[in-house]
Amino acid sequence: MHVPVQAIDREIWRDGVASEGTRLIPEETPLALTYNGGTYAVMMGTPQNLEDFAVGFSLDEGIIKSVDDIKSLEVVRLDDGIELRMWLASEDGARISERRRHIAGPTGCGICGIDSIAEAIRPAAVVPQGTSFTPQQIMTAMQAIAPLQAINMQTRAVHAAAFWSPSSGIAALREDVGRHNALDKLAGSLARSRTNASGGMVLLTSRVSVEMVQKTAAIGAPVLVAVSAPTALAVRTAEAAGITLIAIARSDGFEVFTHQGRVTALRAREIIDVVA
Repeated sequence: MHVPVQAIDREIWRDGVASEGTRLIPEETPLALTYNGGTYAVMMGTPQNLEDFAVGFSLDEGIIKSVDDIKSLEVVRLDDGIELRMWLASEDGARISERRRHIAGPTGCGICGIDSIAEAIRPAAVVPQGTSFTPQQIMTAMQAIAPLQAINMQTRAVHAAAFWSPSSGIAALREDVGRHNALDKLAGSLARSRTNASGGMVLLTSRVSVEMVQKTAAIGAPVLVAVSAPTALAVRTAEAAGITLIAIARSDGFEVFTHQGRVTALRAREIIDVVA
């Protein structure tokens, strides 16, 4: 059954006493991405917002340059998984046949199945200057995520990726058991709605590894904010891509690792005053 949340019976032990009940937990489903009849990758993910996932994955992988490159997209629900069938122009199909993945990607896998070190650490796209933000805007944006995480409020077990702009607040939010999948879904949502990401921030409820920076660069957002710490390679990649990387964003503040100029009034005293 391809629904995002399941109610599962379980036995509960608390203080040495057993009881019974149900718990809502997220579903995990094989998602096969196929192009022109051939399977490119099989990822484990949450069976929700699948058109967004197909488009975002295709963009973030560099398989397509625009949502318009996908001539048709069909979500086919099978007994043991879901196939996202896409048909591209013949020249695009010929190109991806040379770099098709041959292994399944487990939950949360962002670069599974690639066959070279160079592909794993490929340079990210360089983003435009875009918009600058105040500490108050950054913290307001992060605080807006939790109330919109419908699946996580039920299960406490999924990641979210969101896009925030000064004009619209949280313009899009996507959830998945895999943090990379959540960001791919966000990328697809923004592409399908023709949203220009240069005026906002990508927000993550997860740590920042290099592929999360690469995907944000593909989206075109100048600022990436996450609740957890980045890896060193993620910091170097963000620096090269022109992305302002903000991490460890909590209720009392945040840390800016690259391109600090996009954060105005950055002095620690001012941040403290904003959140006080």
